[in-house]
Amino acid sequence: MPDAEITSPDPDQPVTVVTGANSGIGRATAIHLASVGHHVVGTVRALEKAEKLMAMADGAGVAIELAVADVADDESVARGFEEILGRAGRIDHLVNNAGVGGNAVVEESTSQMFLDVMNVNLCGATRCSAAVLPQMRERGSGTIVNVTSVAGRIGAPAQAPYVASKWALEGASEQLALEVAPFGIRVAIIEPGVTRSAIFAKNVDAPNSTGAYDDAYRHMFQFYAAGMEQATDPVEVGRLVEHATTTDDPKLRYAVSWGGPEMSNQHDRIDPADWFALGAATDDEEYARRFREIFDLDITT
Repeated sequence: MPDAEITSPDPDQPVTVVTGANSGIGRATAIHLASVGHHVVGTVRALEKAEKLMAMADGAGVAIELAVADVADDESVARGFEEILGRAGRIDHLVNNAGVGGNAVVEESTSQMFLDVMNVNLCGATRCSAAVLPQMRERGSGTIVNVTSVAGRIGAPAQAPYVASKWALEGASEQLALEVAPFGIRVAIIEPGVTRSAIFAKNVDAPNSTGAYDDAYRHMFQFYAAGMEQATDPVEVGRLVEHATTTDDPKLRYAVSWGGPEMSNQHDRIDPADWFALGAATDDEEYARRFREIFDLDITT
């Protein structure tokens, strides 16, 4: 089982906490930041979940320390960050990466489904941010990087709970950026499209409890099937996180990965008539054609 002991960082090393560091974007980001000199603490829900992370870090010749923190639980977050601050003394950068998916059309999404996904994707980030902000405010510096999604900028078929949670995190991030700017604290939003990750192979829920939304669920899988064929390395997100914490010319939003820049940047330019026509397309080829016209992305497989 991996070791959870946290050591004192070098005074010149930035201390960076990456939540959900055991897989996908979180794991790639933690390893990348460690490789460029960060003292990285990765949070996981249980230490045994971090075995692959630690093996990959060892293979990359970097050190990553662990803390147990379930972002969905107030007490777990409080304990985990108290431990990190007690051992490391400070947290310079927080990367709120931990998240879950949530597939269902709006009509078939129960209140509990929305609340469960929101509790992780929105409240998890705000819990962790609240845990680090007092010491950042006291020092007058720090960075909070919130990993949202291209689905935080644009609707995505049959993913209503996920989309709602990521849009909410986008709004909370904008709000936070205004509130903490007087204290010298930077907020950045990272909006990935599709990266290489095991999460997509696991994200196969298609409730379709009414039987009325075959097209919406099929189009969701059509998009991800195309995305998985062209998915980018999640280390791209790690490099962008590094940039967001060090640049002298910061931006609020950074789109990245397959489909990220195209869809995020196009959102405010979409003609409503084109959006409605895309939704109304039932034939897969017609849907792909309209999708390509709007976003310049090929989702045929």
